[in-house]
This record gives sequence, structure tokens and C-alpha cells, in this order.
Amino acid sequence: MADQDNDRLLDHSYDGIEEYDNPMPRWWVITFWATIVFSILYALNVPGVGNGKGRIADYEADIARARASRLAAEPAGGPTPEALAALAANPATIADGKQVFVTYCAVCHRPDGGGQIGPNLTDDSWIHGGTLVEIRTTINDGVLAKGMPEWGKVLKPDQVNAAAAYVKSLLGTNPPNPKPPEGTKSSP
Repeated sequence: MADQDNDRLLDHSYDGIEEYDNPMPRWWVITFWATIVFSILYALNVPGVGNGKGRIADYEADIARARASRLAAEPAGGPTPEALAALAANPATIADGKQVFVTYCAVCHRPDGGGQIGPNLTDDSWIHGGTLVEIRTTINDGVLAKGMPEWGKVLKPDQVNAAAAYVKSLLGTNPPNPKPPEGTKSSP
């Protein structure tokens, strides 16, 4: 038995401590190498590893499904002017729009809509149109040249509609120290 223990001793000694050569159990080594092989196959997106046609194809399919469901929920070109007018007359929608406006828009337009980096939203001058449909289009599609983000990619369609209704409700309010009018005057 002592001879067998000497065979397992390694050739080095550190602070008088001798070390046995204890290899890892075979099941552990097999599991280790199997995870390495699996990770390589997973990184190469080999179909058949996991469910479906590969993780990238699954991701693309999920994005297409989400885009289709979003388009189904929102009619092409957005809601009709009559539907937006009905939303603008609803106090609950305007309250929701105020919450969206304060959260996302007040940084550039001030909480009272008087304009800061972005234009004044309380006067009757509009850069991209002052009808509800035009306001909604500006919010949804953005104006990247002027620094206005495409909020339609961030917000849900009902949030965009509510924000448009709230912006329209700001017309005629008189905030302190507003930004001067920009754009062309539009009739109500």
C-alpha cells in the first residue's frame, strides 16, 4: 500500500507538504468537455441544437410576430381623425397623455409645454402641422433632423395617441416665459 501511495505523490514539495496526483472523476471530465462542445455548437447557431432552426432564426421569427401583432393593433397610417378627436375629448385619455408627456416630452418641451430645446406647444404656430393627425405623426415618426426621437418605437400606440391628445389640449394655455413661436400659424 505504501508503494502505491508513493506512485501517486507528485515530484514537488511546498513547505514540507507533499501532494497526491488526484485526477478529476471521469464523469466530471466528460461533463466539462460536453459543455465546451455544446457552447461551440450554440455559438455557431447550428440547427438542431436546442429547439427550432437556431436561436437567430427563433429571434427573427419572434420579432416578425411582434411586428405583425403591433400592426394588427394599429391601423395603417394611424387612427382616423375622428378617433383622435374622440380621444382628445376624453379626460381620462388626456390624463394618460399628461403622464406620458411629463415622463418623456417635458425634458425638451417643459412640463407646461412652453418649450425649452423643443418648440413651444401652447401657441398656434406649428413647425410640422397642428392638427391632431399631424401632431400624432410627429410624435410617432419623430423629426430626427431636429432632434425629435421616433417615439412610436418606444411607446405603445395608445400612449402616442394620448400624448397627441394632451399636446392638443395645451393649445391656448399661457405658461410663464414661453419660447417664441416657431413655424407657421395654423387655424384651430
